[in-house]
Amino acid sequence: MSAAAVHSLWTTAADPISKIEAPKIEYGQLSPTLIVVGAAIVGVLIEAFVPRKSRYYAQVFVSAVALCAGFAAVVALAADGYGTTKAHIAAMGAIAVDGPSLFLQGTILLAGLVGLFTFAERRLDPEAHGNRVDSFAAQASSVPGSDAEKAAVRAGFTTTEVFPLLLFAVAGMLVFPSANDLLTLFVALEIFSLPLYLLCALARRKRLMSQEAAVKYFLLGAFASAFTLFGIALLYGYAGSVSYAAIGRVVEGNVTNVDPALADTMGNDALLLIGAAMVVMGLLFKVGAVPFHMWTPDVYQGAPTPVTGFMAAATKVAAFGALLRLLYVVLPGLRWDWRPVMWGVAIVTMLVGAIVAITQTDIKRLLAYSSVAHAGFILAGVIATSKDGVSSVLFYLAAYSFVTIGAFAVVTLVRDAGGEATHLSKWAGLGRRSPLVAAVFAVFLLAFAGIPLTSGFAGKFAVFKAAAEGGAAPLVVIGVLSSAIAAFFYIRVIVLMFFSEPRPDGPTVAVPSPLTMTAIGVGVAVTVVLGVAPQYFLDLANQAGVFVR
Repeated sequence: MSAAAVHSLWTTAADPISKIEAPKIEYGQLSPTLIVVGAAIVGVLIEAFVPRKSRYYAQVFVSAVALCAGFAAVVALAADGYGTTKAHIAAMGAIAVDGPSLFLQGTILLAGLVGLFTFAERRLDPEAHGNRVDSFAAQASSVPGSDAEKAAVRAGFTTTEVFPLLLFAVAGMLVFPSANDLLTLFVALEIFSLPLYLLCALARRKRLMSQEAAVKYFLLGAFASAFTLFGIALLYGYAGSVSYAAIGRVVEGNVTNVDPALADTMGNDALLLIGAAMVVMGLLFKVGAVPFHMWTPDVYQGAPTPVTGFMAAATKVAAFGALLRLLYVVLPGLRWDWRPVMWGVAIVTMLVGAIVAITQTDIKRLLAYSSVAHAGFILAGVIATSKDGVSSVLFYLAAYSFVTIGAFAVVTLVRDAGGEATHLSKWAGLGRRSPLVAAVFAVFLLAFAGIPLTSGFAGKFAVFKAAAEGGAAPLVVIGVLSSAIAAFFYIRVIVLMFFSEPRPDGPTVAVPSPLTMTAIGVGVAVTVVLGVAPQYFLDLANQAGVFVR
């Protein structure tokens, strides 16, 4: 055999004309994410090169500027028409730039900014050895209770790494709802989950509980990620592509060219159903829907309260955005299969969240179960499978996130000798001791309960209306019943604060710096404005309610 013939056995002549295409990246349209990632990397460099004394100020400045700039970029893109007429798929099919993604990115950036203010708060605890202290451990690597920890506190160390971690988490959340293929979705899921696992473990007080919360979140989150990834593999086997549009086409049966390697498995419904179920399961874990909610109360209770507030708001926004895109862009052809399942999940989520919350004695666990119930209410809007369903979910998420961050910011203020006083019995008579804080918290609780003239009512009304029009009337009835059950425990806290005698050994209300005041003020303002005059924002969500495909 000639050398050429032997050579041709294991190689084929390459087509000399086809070159590898350079990737075409629309940097302008991806700018919100790129700004935040860039700032996060700058934050890592600040940790490396800036002296310890000035790191805190540098980090807060960089983070605040980045989140504001990212929001400005989102507004600029929306004003330029990328949410409506120019909506399209960017970054070679990886990212969708459309109404829902811009709306949710704006919400996440604002929630991140308000969350940043609570992270940066340094006046709540008394000064330790002449240094101001924040909610985070002095040195995360030191063993709780050890000499190393005491030395770190004496030296006045602070964990300023929380700021770049926050930015990395926000960056992942920005990509998550706008991901347009399953691999981008998974990478974004990991990018925002890993910083959150770390942030949960960094509480200054009750460090063991905080580390326990982080381990629980990490182990369950790793399981959920594994399910998601396995589901992605099955969907790839089903459709021969990870791109949303391509999978959607195969689901609906309009396939033109079939890859011969995949011809055997392509269109196999078992792969589709199991794969879709697994991916949706991973997303339901992130939103905290029953039966995937077990991590929520423990993690919310153990994590540092600023982290809990940020996580409760922003993770829900990102995960619901991704869930909506998956169900509306990839699986609309499977509607008859996933709607009954989602009905079940939504009903159980609303009822379990509302009923179990009644038994809670810790304010952070109570808010955790309340967030589970809210996940159920939002799922009612997801089930509507209409444009109104999308826009009502967008509006609810925007309203809910600010109320949540505000409520957890108030929780950071009520303190006794051991740090935050989260046990409900300690909140008795708070309204007489510090009426303003109790009144603000009452506003947030009424918004959670969905009382008219608060943002919670406007959001619930929009979601339930969309669900009823989408043929899910029984779901709305159960939703209203759950809201009534939930209203009981919210109002019980209000009664406890205003109509009980304050205990002599009760907690005090710390006077925060302007940072936390801003966070709480923004929460109250959004709650009232979206409750009294929601129409402009409902219209905004309506314009943003169409997915590009």
